[in-house]
Amino acid sequence: MLYAFGFERIGVVVSDLYFVNPRPAQGQEGAERGVRLEVRVLERQPLKGSIYSAQPIVVDRPIWRVDLLEAVDSPPGSLDRAHHHPAFDGWEPGARHFVPELSAAPVEWLAERLADLDGVLVQAGVAPDVAGPGDAAALRHAVPEIVDVLRRLLARVAAGELGRPDDDRELVSARIGWL
Repeated sequence: MLYAFGFERIGVVVSDLYFVNPRPAQGQEGAERGVRLEVRVLERQPLKGSIYSAQPIVVDRPIWRVDLLEAVDSPPGSLDRAHHHPAFDGWEPGARHFVPELSAAPVEWLAERLADLDGVLVQAGVAPDVAGPGDAAALRHAVPEIVDVLRRLLARVAAGELGRPDDDRELVSARIGWL
C-alpha cells in the first residue's frame, strides 16, 4: 500500500515493505518487514491535454529515508532493524544509520525529523532551494496526518496483513512494496 503527501516541491511517501535476505553479509540475515517513509522531490509535468486534463506528477529523487523494519522472525512490533538513511547518492541510499532514539521511540523520532525539513535537507546535503518556500510549514502542519498513516501501516504489518509476500512460494531474493 502506498500513501503520498504532496506539498509544493517536496513530498512524503509511505509504504509497507518486505525484503528477503536484504543484507546477508552485514549481520542482518533473514527477511525483513515493516514500513518505509521517504522524503522525495516532487515535480509537476506539463499538461498532456486541455486545462481539464489530469495533472502529470513525478515522485522523483529521494532525499531522506526511514525504515521502520523488523526481522520477520522477531516479535511483531519489535522494529529491531529500524534505521534511517540521512543521505542518498542519486537513487542509492547511504549506509544504514541505527540511532538509539529511533529504536526507543520510532514514531516520535520520525515526527520530530519531519517537522524540521530544513534540518533534513542539511543532513542530506541537499540545497535548501530544492524545497519550495512553503514546503517546511506545510510538511510540519501535515506531520500528525503522516504519523497517523504510519501507525496504521505499522499495525497492519504487525497483524500480518501487509509487509509480506503475496503467496507462499519460496523466495530467494525479493523486495515487495512500492518503496
